[in-house]
Amino acid sequence: MIKVRRSFLLAVLLGVLLSAAVAYGQRPLRIRGERWLTVSEINGYVEIVPFQGERRQAQIGDFLDRAGDLLITGDNASARLDVDQAVGYIRMAENSQLQIRALSVTQSGGYITDLFVLLGQVRLRIRPLTNPASRIEIYTPAGVTGVRGTDFGVTVQTEGTTGVATLEGSVASSAQGETVRVNTRQQSLTRPGEPPTPPEPLRDDPTLYIEVLRQLGGGQTDDMGNPLVQIAGFTDIVNLLDIEDDRKILDEAGRFDLTVPLPANRRISAQVITPLGTVQNYELVLP
Repeated sequence: MIKVRRSFLLAVLLGVLLSAAVAYGQRPLRIRGERWLTVSEINGYVEIVPFQGERRQAQIGDFLDRAGDLLITGDNASARLDVDQAVGYIRMAENSQLQIRALSVTQSGGYITDLFVLLGQVRLRIRPLTNPASRIEIYTPAGVTGVRGTDFGVTVQTEGTTGVATLEGSVASSAQGETVRVNTRQQSLTRPGEPPTPPEPLRDDPTLYIEVLRQLGGGQTDDMGNPLVQIAGFTDIVNLLDIEDDRKILDEAGRFDLTVPLPANRRISAQVITPLGTVQNYELVLP
């Protein structure tokens, strides 16, 4: 009789809570799992793509807790994700994509956090992990980087080339069966299908060097009739380069040679982002 009474009281209490939520126009409460990432800061337009659910604009307080959940930052946008249990946080630059691969807790209490950076730039500040079973791994199209407590950043270019830079601590960058340690104030690069390069001194240099900037002769235009401009130069190979909000591919030396439409004001915008998130904006002016 006592069990029946308790079940009845629980059912009544649940009904009251649900009715209150509807009455006040609140969304139904969602039970959070053992592990999650919380969206704590948003600048500009950021989208969340749940593994199960509809794509929508992200809001502060949203959380990602399932393998496959994806966060996307748009042009001139950024976001911060806090890792549960005060493990640390992740900052995403504009035009970046971060997806959960796995969030779990081992039988010994270790925290497993596997994330996939599909594109763009992220910076992580992670406190030292005290449980030997804990791990944080950042996957990219080129390889994987393991972390146990550090301040480091990652860039992923459109074809998957990955730059890793460590400000403090140490990370293990692995690909094609080879691993290198990227220690304090070092950086490394991994191209798809190749092992990581040997670590080099950290540069964190967003300088853009322009060698050619000229309007093409012969009346050459794009499909919309806009004159075309040739731009050639280089930047650090681990950096990301945007020209007129379009991410460009760098060759093996960090060089580029491309043509873009000439805006009416004859000014071409460019932006360079380092793995640590240092940003430098440029305005290329044609006379």
